[in-house]
Amino acid sequence: MESPIQTYLQRIHDEIVQLRDGKPASTIPALAKVDPDNFGICLATVDGYVYEVGETDEEFTIQSISKPFTYGLALADRGMETVDEKIDVEPSGESFNEISLAKGTGRPQNAMINAGALTATSLVKSAGSSNRFKRILNNYSAFAGRPLSVSERIYKSELAHGHRNHALAYLLRSFDIIESDPEPVLEDYVRQCSVLVNCRDLSIMAASLANGGENPLTGQQVLDISEVERVLSVMITCGMYDDAGAWVSAVGMPAKSGVGGGTIAVLPGQLGLAVYSPPLDEHGSSVRGIATCQRISRDMELHFVRAGRTGRSAIRSTYDITRSPSGIRRGEEVAQVLEEHGHRATVIELNGDLLFAGAESMVREISALPDDVEHVILDLRRVDEVADVSLRMLADVRQKLTDAGRELVLIDGEGTLAETFEDVDREVPTFQTRSAAVEWSENQLIARYGLELEFPGVVRVADSPVLSPLEREDAETLEALMEPKDYDDGEVIRRVGQRFGGVFFIVSGKTTSTVPGPEGRVKLTTLTAGMTFGELALGSDDRQETTVKAVGPVQLMVLTSDAMQELEKENPPLALELWKALTRDAYSRVDQYLRETAVRIRD
Repeated sequence: MESPIQTYLQRIHDEIVQLRDGKPASTIPALAKVDPDNFGICLATVDGYVYEVGETDEEFTIQSISKPFTYGLALADRGMETVDEKIDVEPSGESFNEISLAKGTGRPQNAMINAGALTATSLVKSAGSSNRFKRILNNYSAFAGRPLSVSERIYKSELAHGHRNHALAYLLRSFDIIESDPEPVLEDYVRQCSVLVNCRDLSIMAASLANGGENPLTGQQVLDISEVERVLSVMITCGMYDDAGAWVSAVGMPAKSGVGGGTIAVLPGQLGLAVYSPPLDEHGSSVRGIATCQRISRDMELHFVRAGRTGRSAIRSTYDITRSPSGIRRGEEVAQVLEEHGHRATVIELNGDLLFAGAESMVREISALPDDVEHVILDLRRVDEVADVSLRMLADVRQKLTDAGRELVLIDGEGTLAETFEDVDREVPTFQTRSAAVEWSENQLIARYGLELEFPGVVRVADSPVLSPLEREDAETLEALMEPKDYDDGEVIRRVGQRFGGVFFIVSGKTTSTVPGPEGRVKLTTLTAGMTFGELALGSDDRQETTVKAVGPVQLMVLTSDAMQELEKENPPLALELWKALTRDAYSRVDQYLRETAVRIRD
């Protein structure tokens, strides 16, 4: 199933591609020759999953998007104090190529304008056989997760026509901000701007910053968190130059644009966003890049004020119902149907917050399920906060499942998402407990794939599966010793704490057993015709440990404790066979419970 996020990105790509404002950069002749119709969007999560649409593999030069990464490398090389002596952290409020230097000192206002970026490049050290630019290129490659290269054509064109950058470099040298020959610094700066990337590369570079400096694909810690903190701080206040205030207000993420047509935005702890589209606005930023970031931030609630928590995966555990059944005791044939088809129902347990990142991990998990999974059971009981964007994503997921003939099932004890599906075409099955939701799915699968099975409404004691090891005559002898009991819907048959009252054989109807829990009663099992209960009290100091209620009218046959004592006295061999049968059945139930518990602990 296609992810709703992928569908959403395709939709906004189709809408924003209609924007025809702006034109490619003209100050550098080689940049003016790009195709203005190129348009790609990539959204990378902090665990390395990338959603992409459009021309995401088209290479272009990184240009000014290089600045935060070189600034981070300079901070790592020289330390914050040394870098701060050379580069301030204040917004300039001016264009990227303005001569924005402090009076008297010549210190650039910040590292995102060209003067500050030239200074940051000059502060990067050479190391052994790696000269300054090689270290810069290796740093970019580590952020992108693949080896990057330089466009020599763009480099030569930019170096030949970058007269203002030449002037800035020599002006910085005159103040000793650049302390050596400015020409090599200028060349390295122009080379770093000429590094070739694609939209996917930029999204991974942005996601690496969002991930505290660790590349989510390679696991390499490219930059320490202290440097990442400074880089992102300067990006949010200065990264969009004289449009920074409008950007923070409308988008609310640290960002950087480049005249090559790229734009990145970073939501710490959650994602990196990259857009490629060459036509630029008057600020030198991509028209479609700005529009895309504004739209995604608004629709996905990505402004840092809304999405301030770390975006950990919301997935606690995923398993199909064969690994953790409902607890209903089924006949052999029915159990075989569930064994064969139980993989068609999957439980996904969620926890934490369903902000964008949590919701993204949820829809990704659902979208990746095999096509033969017919029931998707979402356990929401450990979910804390649910953002509006998560509700919209979940509604989209439900619609996609419905269109494919599949079912969304909710375990939602507090009714967190009840209003989300008020207007849907049919009710979304919602349950308070996992066992109830799984029981519903089991019944649906049995009804669909067990059509040839016959489910008797009445099962005589002599035909009970528990007594199947006994001879027919012995089973009928036991039946003759029993007392009939009838109960109405909701009537309590046995209560917690009652002394052993015998073995109860269900002739017709259904019962449920519950135990007290921290937030009310917890349902354990549902029993139907042909099943028994009560005998486990013998292993609990002769005390009943569950409350058993009738679900609808129920007919029972009870082998009372007095009748069992009489049987042991009058017919010891039959009493022994009875105890062996009951023990075998009880052992099977305990073994099933232990296996289910082991699955739950492991997950």
